[in-house]
Amino acid sequence: MSDQDSGAVRAANPDVAALISGASAAAHWVLDPAGSSVEFAVRHFWGAITVHGSFGTITGEGTVGQDGTVTGSLNLDAASLSSKNKQRDQHLRSADFFDVEHHPRVVITVTAASPAGQDTLACQGTLEAAGHEQPIEFTATVAVESESVVVLHAEIEVDRTRFAMTWSPLRVAAFPARGTAVARFVRS
Repeated sequence: MSDQDSGAVRAANPDVAALISGASAAAHWVLDPAGSSVEFAVRHFWGAITVHGSFGTITGEGTVGQDGTVTGSLNLDAASLSSKNKQRDQHLRSADFFDVEHHPRVVITVTAASPAGQDTLACQGTLEAAGHEQPIEFTATVAVESESVVVLHAEIEVDRTRFAMTWSPLRVAAFPARGTAVARFVRS
């Protein structure tokens, strides 16, 4: 996905280290759902095709402390997932996968983030899905739209077996899943 696709403007982004260490970024930030997206992709039929999907309902928030600490979370309504196939979506919502009846949310929590380059953050946290929580690490690219709007773009590969999402007769679906998040945050 290009920066234009995500709505991010990359003109003259400041160094991320300088951005989060300065008092100007210290604030509470709220996710703009209209400018954000979370998508997933899983190889299927022994790698012949890739099933794509997305979550329709996303909320979130973040905090940049005076000392440059960064924390945040994205909350995905698991029942809002769509792969544009009604039968498959019902199965993905079942106990074989997300088990939305018992676990209605997928939560990505960032407990720490530090500069990893001019416009990137190395993030650590957890991913909670289907009643399981696992540590995660990923890199997020930061684009500054204005003093009060930033956009983070991140990709993460997840092993579905760590979340007990192992249903796959004849192992037609790969266990690794790729997630892509575009999170537009507005200073509150």
